[in-house]
Amino acid sequence: MNASLKITKIGNSAGVVLPKELLAKLRAGVGDTLYVTETPDGIRITASDPSFEAKMALAEQIMREDRDILRVLAK
Repeated sequence: MNASLKITKIGNSAGVVLPKELLAKLRAGVGDTLYVTETPDGIRITASDPSFEAKMALAEQIMREDRDILRVLAK
């Protein structure tokens, strides 16, 4: 999807209006929080918190590595 977004004045700030097709792809709507991350290629906008994703990936790795210990502790 390629779209141009026009920057508009909102009070003392500036903002852009996101088309509903883009909101649908982000699975986001009015009132949701979007996260902006700087990448080597530019910026990335997501509806999920990148720091939470990193923490979950680490938790999954620990659970895989320590599966036997966790199974014993769960008893």
